[in-house]
Amino acid sequence: MDGVVTDTASAHAAAWKRLFDEYLRRRAQRSGGEFTAFDIDGDFREYVDGKPRYDGVKSFLESRGIELPFGDPGDGPDTETVCGLGNRKNRYFHAWLAENRVRTYPSTINLLRALRDAGIRTGMFASSRNGAAVLENAGIGELFDIKLDGVDLSELGMRGKPDPAMLFESAARLDAVPARTAIVEDAISGVQAGSAGGFAPVIGVNRDDYGDALIARGEATKELMASDR
Repeated sequence: MDGVVTDTASAHAAAWKRLFDEYLRRRAQRSGGEFTAFDIDGDFREYVDGKPRYDGVKSFLESRGIELPFGDPGDGPDTETVCGLGNRKNRYFHAWLAENRVRTYPSTINLLRALRDAGIRTGMFASSRNGAAVLENAGIGELFDIKLDGVDLSELGMRGKPDPAMLFESAARLDAVPARTAIVEDAISGVQAGSAGGFAPVIGVNRDDYGDALIARGEATKELMASDR
């Protein structure tokens, strides 16, 4: 959803940057180490984009050699745990959502309407637990036969992208076969999930000039899966 249907990937990225820059700066001040800012072009796409919130926190921190207790989803936003940091990021995104109207991509909306006019079922999946809130804000919920977001992911106990579990569940709810189901993604983790699940075609949307990375990761995942069979 974010970055393909709705122009919210940039809002998520800004919330992540605010969170990690605050945390890394305070950590550097405590230890006397050097502060290196969170990079949206590199860090966001590589470690966070498309993943469930707590997975994104853990993945990025590990890239910086930082290990924190996982904590509990009920941790307050000021708690220094993976869950606490993730909940702080969610607070920042909710503040943005309360003050802004979600924009959609006209080309995607036109495609969705054309597909539905042709009798092709469509589904929305998002790792974010805010999927339903974003769709409601944008007023486009009627364009999807099924909707799956991070809340469902947690309730079903499924792994997030790049694991294809969420994609399999979406296809099952659409009564669709993965090999005949198109996946449209702007996140590297999403393209990896589509390739790992044997979906076809897997379409990578190049919003910010990282198309080569989408292609490379998708092809690498496909080759890896083929070698394991």
